[in-house]
Amino acid sequence: MSTSISIHHPGKRKWIESVREKKAWNLDLQSTRTLRYAVGVTTAAAISFSFNWPLIFITPLFASIFLSLPMPAPTIRKVIGFLIQLITASSLGIVFTLFLMPYPLVFIPVLGLVMFHIYYFANRGGSVFFVLMTLISALLLPMMGTLHRALSHGITFYFVLSYMLSLIIYITAHVLIPDPPSEVSGIDHGGIEPGYSRDAALSACKSTITVLPVFVLFVAMGWSDHFVMITYSCVLSLTPQFSKGTVAGLKMFKSNLIGGVSFMIFYGLIVAVPSYLFAIALIYLTTLIFAKGIFSDHHYSKYLTFAMSAFFILLGGSLGEGASFADKFITRVLLIGGAMIYVVGVLSILDCYLPNGFSQSTEKKPPG
Repeated sequence: MSTSISIHHPGKRKWIESVREKKAWNLDLQSTRTLRYAVGVTTAAAISFSFNWPLIFITPLFASIFLSLPMPAPTIRKVIGFLIQLITASSLGIVFTLFLMPYPLVFIPVLGLVMFHIYYFANRGGSVFFVLMTLISALLLPMMGTLHRALSHGITFYFVLSYMLSLIIYITAHVLIPDPPSEVSGIDHGGIEPGYSRDAALSACKSTITVLPVFVLFVAMGWSDHFVMITYSCVLSLTPQFSKGTVAGLKMFKSNLIGGVSFMIFYGLIVAVPSYLFAIALIYLTTLIFAKGIFSDHHYSKYLTFAMSAFFILLGGSLGEGASFADKFITRVLLIGGAMIYVVGVLSILDCYLPNGFSQSTEKKPPG
């Protein structure tokens, strides 16, 4: 009887639970996310750069974006949903490339309509994973198809492979480095708002008007080699609030500058010590430093994700086979900077005129 009392004593039970919690994990939520981000993104970069397949920057880029979101560990239902989203996004890009690309007068309006619905889905709280995949697939695969259709098939394969790998890394990182049990993990804001949203439609219209002309221009001029600007424009256009004044534009410029300068330091170090293991160690150190800022409470933290994206885009274009750092680094920095200036500038202009136009068109006029 005394043994039973001692085992179930509330004080002793509380002490045992606290010991188990400390034994299981002794990091706070912010430190856990920082470590998970650094380990996951470094693993993605290590695998993709070791095999050196096309679009090698996609895997660490996706892993960086996925792991930067303050979401709880994915469930089996969510994993199945991710796979369905992958099939849908890839199929959309293939359909555009094979069946609609030869007919520009049909392709461009249909693409614009699809882009509007993708942005509308994003602005209503849709999955960031699906939106980003669909945009890149719908724009990148047709651009590659302008060079050769067989190339678009190969790009599709490596796009799917890169996403699958980033998804596996995302899940594994949550399993190996889980959130501490004593902390409440971030809420997954993946639910879609019911009903029609005028603000979401207006933002989707702005983003479509911003990105579609750039895509048409690049395809018409045959600038498929400079798809980096299209990719980065898609990432930037997902957050139309960056158009709110010159202060936001300046912060975006600083974030891109941070990404560019970080890569210059990184490249200089790996040229001095040309070792794969040394490069991976530098990537881990870089992502760890960036993650400390991304998961901090500073108002500038949300812009560091874009700085990390710029870093990996530059890294993917400068370390591939036959890549020339002197030429491509300057070109890609100018393209990323141009994408930032263009997106922020066009969204700022649309903020001045489009809301008034919408409100006037939807306002009921008095009879007579």
